[in-house]
Amino acid sequence: MALVKAGVVVLDCAEPEKLAVFYKELLEAEQTHESANRVEIRGGDGLRLAFRRDVNATPPSWPRPENALQAHLDFVVEDLDEAERKVIGLGGRPLETKDATGPYEERGFADPAGHSFTLRLIPSTAPKQG
Repeated sequence: MALVKAGVVVLDCAEPEKLAVFYKELLEAEQTHESANRVEIRGGDGLRLAFRRDVNATPPSWPRPENALQAHLDFVVEDLDEAERKVIGLGGRPLETKDATGPYEERGFADPAGHSFTLRLIPSTAPKQG
């Protein structure tokens, strides 16, 4: 039997209610908990995120080196352009990520509170044509 039963990624921010709405809409998730200082959501695939009030929260500056990349989220998507439009429509912003390495096409963004995340394209499993 596992000692730890479940986990949740927690992002500190000044306004957890507003940040929870951003991710709830982006992930088409449901809100599962709200208190004075914390909001939790769960996506259809079971992903759990929480947003904790910290009035002194300072977002990371990634990809700039002034402040370490404290943490970031990766989301796998089927259509990068459509996902990017949704992120921007919800108040997110693209991040400059020149020279990103890796086998997948991806784009970096920041949520409205400044936390970085990546949208990564699901690699096609169809055989190449031509």
